[in-house]
Amino acid sequence: MKNFETVWKGYDKDQVKAYLDYIIDEYEKLLNDKKQVDKELKELEEKLNYYTDLESRMNRAIFNAESAGDDIKKSARIEAESIVNEAKKNANRIINDALLKAEKASEQADRIKRNAMLLKNRLKRIVEGQLEVIEEIDRLDFNDEL
Repeated sequence: MKNFETVWKGYDKDQVKAYLDYIIDEYEKLLNDKKQVDKELKELEEKLNYYTDLESRMNRAIFNAESAGDDIKKSARIEAESIVNEAKKNANRIINDALLKAEKASEQADRIKRNAMLLKNRLKRIVEGQLEVIEEIDRLDFNDEL
């Protein structure tokens, strides 16, 4: 607290006036400081709101990306299962076709062997028959008849 000198009829007016000027200056400084602090507080609140909003948007984006990733994985699994199932069906069909062709080829080979054996036996009989004819010719004496 400021003590003023007393003069005739009260306090020294110049001292009181100087002190009031000092108080006014200090009050104005405090008001300016408060305005500056309020301004900084407002800027910080705006930044906080901006970053809070940004955080919220980023969280939504991360959630959406995770959901999209899960959907892609699920779709890829389904597609992979479908491809594997289709490949199994094709493999079974190819195997069945190959088995049928192998069976047909085996039957055809057996038929060819049978036909070859039959032909061989026929040829053998023909050759044996021709040998018999030759032997008969050898037994015949053509000299006697001439």
